[in-house]
Amino acid sequence: MARLLTLICAIFGFAGSAFAADLPPAAPAKAPAIYVPPVVPVYNWSGVYLGINGGWGWGSAKYTIPVQTGFPTGATGTFNDNGGVVGGTLGANFQTGAFVFGAEGDWDYSAINTGTTATICQVSGTCQTGNNWLATLRGRAGFAADRVLFYATAGGAFANVQTVFNGVTTTHDQAGWTAGAGVEWAFADNWTARVEYLYVDLGSTNFNCTTVACTTTPYAASGITGSASLTENLIRAGVDFKFNGW
Repeated sequence: MARLLTLICAIFGFAGSAFAADLPPAAPAKAPAIYVPPVVPVYNWSGVYLGINGGWGWGSAKYTIPVQTGFPTGATGTFNDNGGVVGGTLGANFQTGAFVFGAEGDWDYSAINTGTTATICQVSGTCQTGNNWLATLRGRAGFAADRVLFYATAGGAFANVQTVFNGVTTTHDQAGWTAGAGVEWAFADNWTARVEYLYVDLGSTNFNCTTVACTTTPYAASGITGSASLTENLIRAGVDFKFNGW
């Protein structure tokens, strides 16, 4: 009886092994899926752009009259100016990595003028300094955080500086310098908006008053000569259209 049971178990064990050998191999375990986030394109600041700008300017004008007849110790006087500006902008950027370099020029109509009363205007009690156009030509360098650009800028400034002393107007096209900083945002593929600050130094311009009040005693017959310097601070906002980059 024991031998019979042993024989039956052996037969079933052999049959099970043979059946298992006929089964297909088990499929290998699949690796877990890896999430790949979508690639967000980085904004390219390279390209030529054209835009408009506008804002407000304020500063000061300093009048200086050197020692001369009627001014035995000379005279100086400073008074404030302010007014609006509006105009156009043309520039180009080149981007390498996160750094952006470029050049920019602009021309603005300017209504920046001083008041009309100062101690130095002792002949008539009134004088004025201002300009009716202002232009800059500047380099720009900045750091781009995708669609936001932080930049510094510096270059030349140009304007027609006007001085009015005792009713006599003197106008000079004046050259100076400017420097500042700003931030710009690309709110669409070809459109950007900016806010910037510029300090402008237009140097000094000479004037000569030859009216009757300036050429009679106690003043010299040749009149009163002097100079006026003009510095300004500008806060401007602008919108630019950027053409395809390179």
